[in-house]
Amino acid sequence: MKALRVLVVEDEPLIGMLLAETLAMMGHEVCGVETTEATAVAAALRHRPDLMIVDARLRGGCGVSAVEAILRTTFVPHLFVSGDAARVQALRPDAVVMQKPFFEPELTRAMQHALGAAVAL
Repeated sequence: MKALRVLVVEDEPLIGMLLAETLAMMGHEVCGVETTEATAVAAALRHRPDLMIVDARLRGGCGVSAVEAILRTTFVPHLFVSGDAARVQALRPDAVVMQKPFFEPELTRAMQHALGAAVAL
């Protein structure tokens, strides 16, 4: 997989930092780590990432709503992470969803799936 500019949206700062470090070790550039729905939307429009990894539940709103707002303006490949993947699949049946906790191989597969789904559009 080529190096990507990735926006991480995660309301738990420690998890966001660990995910950003993992992505950097995988050779990707993290263009932002956001914690709320509003800052996620603003960052996606400002940074134009190649991929977004979005926690489905955020303290300051909802990751699913943030992605929907971003998609109304521009398309960005994305995947969701959640402790309740089934709930996200019920809301967005075509979404790429990764169940927490996860490891790097699952992250790589989910990223490839999200990028492949974007190409199929």
